[in-house]
Amino acid sequence: MDVQAHLASLIAQHKVLLFMKGSKSFPQCGFSSRVVDLLKREGIPFETVNVLADPAIRQGIKELSNWPTIPQLYVGGKFLGGCDIVTEMAASGDLAKELAPFKPA
Repeated sequence: MDVQAHLASLIAQHKVLLFMKGSKSFPQCGFSSRVVDLLKREGIPFETVNVLADPAIRQGIKELSNWPTIPQLYVGGKFLGGCDIVTEMAASGDLAKELAPFKPA
């Protein structure tokens, strides 16, 4: 399976997916850690992909989203943004609105 097809499959499988450096239990960069914290505050279940584990995924996700930095957050198959955008969305309440359909009852 090529990298883009693999990435598309991952994004389709998970309602809330964060491509990050490290894991949600052990983030390996401050920006990834901040987005993990924001998602945890929202009480939303999410999955992560450690881009440090595979250079092809690290490069491929940047190409797929046309976004140069990690972390990258996908919600409902849609790319929301990186750390700065997600932080702004959390502050404005927009992140909660995007995540609302995926919150456990």
